[in-house]
Amino acid sequence: MRTIVLDQPGHFRMTDTPTPDAPGPGQALVRVRHVGICGSDLHAYLGEQPFYTFPRIIGHEVGMEVEQIDANDRGIAPGDRCTLNPYLSCGHCVACRHGKTNCCESLKLIGLQEDGALRERFLVPVDHLHKSETLSCAELALVEMLGIGAHAVQRGRVGSGDTVLVIGVGPIGMTVVQFALLAGARVIVMDRSEPRLDFVEKNFDIAARINPDQDPIPQLRQLTNNDMPDIVFDATGNIPSMQNAFDYIRHGGTLVLVGIIQGQVTFDDATFHRRETTLLSSRNGTAADLDRVISHLERGDIRSANWITHPVAMDDMIGSFESFLDPTSGVIKAIVEI
Repeated sequence: MRTIVLDQPGHFRMTDTPTPDAPGPGQALVRVRHVGICGSDLHAYLGEQPFYTFPRIIGHEVGMEVEQIDANDRGIAPGDRCTLNPYLSCGHCVACRHGKTNCCESLKLIGLQEDGALRERFLVPVDHLHKSETLSCAELALVEMLGIGAHAVQRGRVGSGDTVLVIGVGPIGMTVVQFALLAGARVIVMDRSEPRLDFVEKNFDIAARINPDQDPIPQLRQLTNNDMPDIVFDATGNIPSMQNAFDYIRHGGTLVLVGIIQGQVTFDDATFHRRETTLLSSRNGTAADLDRVISHLERGDIRSANWITHPVAMDDMIGSFESFLDPTSGVIKAIVEI
């Protein structure tokens, strides 16, 4: 079967690999139809992904059809369209025992520490499948990415009438915008990229846009009647941005760090205490988040057309991949048709 392998940074290879054997207990054989390209895949290609070994079959944002599966208590049968929860948790560490499987002590990600979905078929755990009766496989390939925003907004306890600032409106920041709006918040976005700000303004009902290079604090004060935002999400993965985000929160407000960096983030403790700031991180998503995303997509609350900007055939992916790294290409989400 056709398989794309990332042999080493900067080098993909199309190859033929054996079709998997029949599924064992607790497994399903799936036919992959669509795979989303994630920021972690781009970092792997550039050799910037920690804890990554080569060669690797990437791909963890998946829309697929079930081909073989035994009777199960999830009601999933051959022919069902599903997405995948790609986070493999241990089930017994302290985080898992408290229901926080997304931050399991020994978490592994399909497509990162385990081979992923850029192939025609593979075996997956049945209890990691999430099906939909109505969504296409291309739409299902968006679910895991959207789940990150759903989880972050839930972590921030965003409610109706809150003023939310989202810093960094790449794909993950946009998922935060999406779910903050669904929660009834008034959303302001901040980014240095004018094309990204244009895209968000065109596709989402935001209250305002700000470029951080244009003295953002007076603008935020004007937009919030001098109060500053209730909840700030930083999705940049950029140390200066994450540190500046502490200055944008109202007294008694909340900062949620969605992006991740290899390094230290510092802040002024006196200001932090004076404002009684709540500081949170948000990592990945849970099975419940994915189910919630599917429900929103099925109801039409989320328009999938807003997200899929660069569809590409499997045979053309290797030649197109470099363009996904180019900010001027306007890529929000590339989806590979397998």
